[in-house]
Amino acid sequence: MLSWLDGNLVSMVDGVAYGLLLFTLAVGLSLVFGMMDVLNLAHGTLYLAGAYVAYALSDGSWLGLLVALLVGIGVGVAGGGLLAALTQPLAARGHLDQALLTLGIAFIAADVLVAVFGAQVLPTAPPDGLTGRTSMLGHSYPVYRLAFIGIAGALALLVYALFERSSIGALVRATVADRDMVRATGVDTRKVLFGVFAFGAALATVGGVLGAPILAPGPGVDETVLVLSLVVVVVGGLGSVPGALLGALLIGQVQTLGVAVLPTYAPFLLFGAMLVVLAWRPDGLVSLVRRG
Repeated sequence: MLSWLDGNLVSMVDGVAYGLLLFTLAVGLSLVFGMMDVLNLAHGTLYLAGAYVAYALSDGSWLGLLVALLVGIGVGVAGGGLLAALTQPLAARGHLDQALLTLGIAFIAADVLVAVFGAQVLPTAPPDGLTGRTSMLGHSYPVYRLAFIGIAGALALLVYALFERSSIGALVRATVADRDMVRATGVDTRKVLFGVFAFGAALATVGGVLGAPILAPGPGVDETVLVLSLVVVVVGGLGSVPGALLGALLIGQVQTLGVAVLPTYAPFLLFGAMLVVLAWRPDGLVSLVRRG
């Protein structure tokens, strides 16, 4: 067992990094779908936009990264607000119309980004001090990925505290549960729902900025991260930060460790894992947190 763990240590740590990257994407999608009942298929394009921002503005310096993060947050908030405004009139028409609208927006935005930046994958350098590799229990491992694990872990704690342990989160949950009652207290529920959408979109663009050195921007990346985010949402459970985290870490391991150990069955592992989880916990892994 120890020799197996040592032989696959790099893949397992990669799975944690990849899982936390998926969390920054999927948690926003989960909150918007679970709390606002809006199926946003443009979520992967928000990641792609953030990654292109990182490529354009991150010059290898910490200042460049900070500027890219600020611009990425602005792009996410603006994009989330626009998507919220466009999908609001379709609230009574079901998820299919929402999906078609946001998918169309995603195709247009992705084509615009490719037209601007080109049809090739654009490697993005991490900031100074986080380049190169370091020794990890006798293995060589990229410094930036270890730093990303720490940053994304802190972001996960922040999102959990905001939505699960603060008055803001309580207001959001109350708005979802009984919008009319919250409105009767004088709260503008439209601003609450728009805020959730903008926050979820900003998380996706921030994930793109931070994740660009790991998953570089290029054609098709938006589709890949969208599919993985949807799988995480289904596996983790709707509207739950802990569920999204558990689901993302599981899918991260399936995508890295699973492929390293069982490369022959790699194409089937992702959806096989989803099938097993749903057969065991139809509500997703969030039921483990809620009921034990």
